[in-house]
Amino acid sequence: MTTTLIQLAYLVAAVLFIFGLRGLSSPKTAPRGNSLAALGMLFAIVATLLAQDVVSYGVVIAGLVVGGAAGAVVALKVEMTAMPQMVALLNGFGGAASALVASAEVVTNAASGTAPTGVVPIAIVLSVLIGSVTLTGSLIAFAELQELMGGQPVQYPMQQVSNALIAAVCVVLCVVLAIDPLNQELFLVLAGLSLVLGVLLVIPIGGADMPVVISLLNSYSGLAACAAGFVLDNSALVISGSLVGASGLILTKIMCDAMNRSLGNVLFGAFGAQVEQTAIGAGGAAQGNVIAYTPTDAAVIFSSARSVIIVPGYGMAVAQAQHAVRDLADTLVEQGIEVNFAIHPVAGRMPGHMNVLLAEADVPYDRLVEMDEINPSFPETDVALVLGANDVVNPAAREDETSPIYGMPILEVDKAQHVFVIKRSMNPGFAGIQNPLFFKDNTMMVFGDAKKVMIELNDQVKNY
Repeated sequence: MTTTLIQLAYLVAAVLFIFGLRGLSSPKTAPRGNSLAALGMLFAIVATLLAQDVVSYGVVIAGLVVGGAAGAVVALKVEMTAMPQMVALLNGFGGAASALVASAEVVTNAASGTAPTGVVPIAIVLSVLIGSVTLTGSLIAFAELQELMGGQPVQYPMQQVSNALIAAVCVVLCVVLAIDPLNQELFLVLAGLSLVLGVLLVIPIGGADMPVVISLLNSYSGLAACAAGFVLDNSALVISGSLVGASGLILTKIMCDAMNRSLGNVLFGAFGAQVEQTAIGAGGAAQGNVIAYTPTDAAVIFSSARSVIIVPGYGMAVAQAQHAVRDLADTLVEQGIEVNFAIHPVAGRMPGHMNVLLAEADVPYDRLVEMDEINPSFPETDVALVLGANDVVNPAAREDETSPIYGMPILEVDKAQHVFVIKRSMNPGFAGIQNPLFFKDNTMMVFGDAKKVMIELNDQVKNY
């Protein structure tokens, strides 16, 4: 009877996971989707605790208390600007948990001298391989996002060849261990090489590709969890891991399409290094003059506008300017000006980064407009306000066939009547290339901290 109730609870949990994931497809339904998924996880945890395999409830409860406390502290302390780093770490922790579960199964089997059968040996090696790669790869992604490492790719001679050789050795070890699952020495070698492989696979990827990397690592963590589910014979873990793995792969494909690049090019193209060389080569050419304007100058243009499109970027996140931006948008709406926010799929440092920041500032969901939907509106827009975005508004992607980002879909802000760009300096974006938008006749640069500029601009607009 208990087994039947446990499986029924797992089924309910799986259904809630699916409905929760569906809810995440829209900002309006995302809170409900999160709640449904959390409820599903509660069902899964309670069902697992009812299983007879639980050795010590005291240890489990202690783990829940410590983990819950750590999660609560992190949720309260981590700034929204650091959310990409947090997501990267959580991906790594998920991979580590799956690898440790598989490792514990190996130790247990070796101690009893009983070799696992069926799909379990294959699930063990896959969980260790994918989980270990996810752990160290996510730590490298965290280090890049936290600026503990440079944003440029790390390259060395024969890099791809050596990576391929290590990956091939890992595959061979997986096959051998699937046949001889009690060989602890080879298991340790596989775990060690997998950890190294995770580092080597991520260091050649430039910071501009971090949104894709985070999405892919999220998928890896799901696949590792799915494999761990087969190890534990836990259907809820298999289903939830499969959902995370599949959705992560779909999101990765969407992110690659948004940059007009293949996944292989992201993983093996060392994009940042190629961009840097091109930027240096083009840096000597005069692109035009940049005139710095003040928020007072900008307020004059805003006062006569009928429509405004705000384009948020990472600069807004760094300055924590989302609340000031919301205040400006409210002021413009009160004056009868139509205001929308243009969202590029890869703006920021993780998928949905701008959506999260604007949602935190209580910007209405119906004002957040995706790239394909809002691009036709720019030619009829009086003012486009760009906040710290660079690569996603770079017209070179549309006009310059020699540009490394040529063909990448962008927000076509340069087609607006007036373009205000808020930046700290003329330094290029994360992709490392200069933006011709800054030199166009209809572009006005306002230099300074985005939050301070937004507050001053809002004050000036109120006076007109």
